[in-house]
Amino acid sequence: MKIHFIAIGGSAMHNLAIALKLKGFLISGSDDIIREPSKSRLAKYSLLPESEGWFPEKIKKDLDAIVLGMHAKKDNPELLEAKKNGLKIYSYPEFIFEMSKDKLRVVIGGSHGKTSITSMILHVLNIQNIETDFMVGAQLSGFDVMVKLSKKSKFIVLEGDEYLSSVIDPRPKFHLYKPNFAVLSGIAWDHINVFKTFEDYYNQFKIFIETIEDNGILVYNSNDIHVSNIIKSIKKKIKMIPYSIIKNEIINGITNIRFERDLFPIQLFGKHNLENISAACQICTLMGVEKIDFFNAIKTFKGADNRLELIYKSNSSFVYKDFAHSPSKVKATVNAVKLQYPNKKLIVAFELHTYSSLNPVFIKKYRNTLKNADDCVISFSEKNMKIKRFKPIAHELIINAFNHQKINIATDLISFEQILLSFDLSNSVLLLMSSGNFNGFDYKKIKKILK
Repeated sequence: MKIHFIAIGGSAMHNLAIALKLKGFLISGSDDIIREPSKSRLAKYSLLPESEGWFPEKIKKDLDAIVLGMHAKKDNPELLEAKKNGLKIYSYPEFIFEMSKDKLRVVIGGSHGKTSITSMILHVLNIQNIETDFMVGAQLSGFDVMVKLSKKSKFIVLEGDEYLSSVIDPRPKFHLYKPNFAVLSGIAWDHINVFKTFEDYYNQFKIFIETIEDNGILVYNSNDIHVSNIIKSIKKKIKMIPYSIIKNEIINGITNIRFERDLFPIQLFGKHNLENISAACQICTLMGVEKIDFFNAIKTFKGADNRLELIYKSNSSFVYKDFAHSPSKVKATVNAVKLQYPNKKLIVAFELHTYSSLNPVFIKKYRNTLKNADDCVISFSEKNMKIKRFKPIAHELIINAFNHQKINIATDLISFEQILLSFDLSNSVLLLMSSGNFNGFDYKKIKKILK
């Protein structure tokens, strides 16, 4: 098959393009901006477009399909040409479903924990030599590409994102997969640029559950009040399996999972990770893994890229990087780090990067999320706000929203570096939280001030 990707540089899009090329498909693609690591990875597989931009002449009538990324706009010249030629146009979740109709589909949904749970499952299955197809949104150690599609795998494990599928398909991605096994990890209002009210956002998860195949299985977080409320309202004929925090003990700063009489030391910590492990264990058990084998395998799981990832450490200090951006994620991550290192100073750098976090109404939901931090720096880009045509956000509003006495505010890369590198990191944990990159900050500069 000959397939063209419009917006090939996206995280999931470029992985899908690589996966299809490895299957023998003829792949082409375009994008107006391609950043790392997509750029290097596309180049490695000879899929990097010769020039950035949109080229309608690439849209030939002999193409079997177009895969359309969320980054492309309605007036994209390649999209218009594809419509003119009557070509079949898929969003990437729609295409993945087409490729997995004959498999048992495992879909991990929820406002938080999706990537971590999916990565844990894949890590364990890999160690157990259980073949599976998959799609996950973050790079995972031991995996070259983060999308795999094959003919022989019985299962496919999918990270189920609730964001929209494409500019011409406004359905949330996880509505398209029709799972046989599903996870619902938690619900906390996000993507307010699309879901204007919490009720609208909440209803997407109701619809997700309704898409589970008849006689399928839902593994759900019984500690989450919104998930519990949804479960009470579901009439669909599916089996429901609750999970909560897995039994654990912290010994000498190391979190251990307790199973029967044995302790299994793990490389992760925090309430949210212990919930994620519990969900992954339930799914792996359904896929044929013995629990004792699961716990032995999870001991070596270091975490998905950029998910509470330890990037540097010294004799007295630790530096973590995390993708957290919504209020619930920020609070959970800060609290987890403080619990793990109660005797160290906690310095938090948080970037207001998404549409939600820069909204003057939504920002109030961050109140007290940094309560357990000793020092904070809040970063955002005034330049990017102008480009996005956002109204300026007052520093006083940010300070009042977070309700923390020690907040520094940085509005560009220079001010962020000056503030961050001025902190005394002796006997400290530095926690960097962003769904962006702090305006291009070079994390290597932190090593110079570690003590």
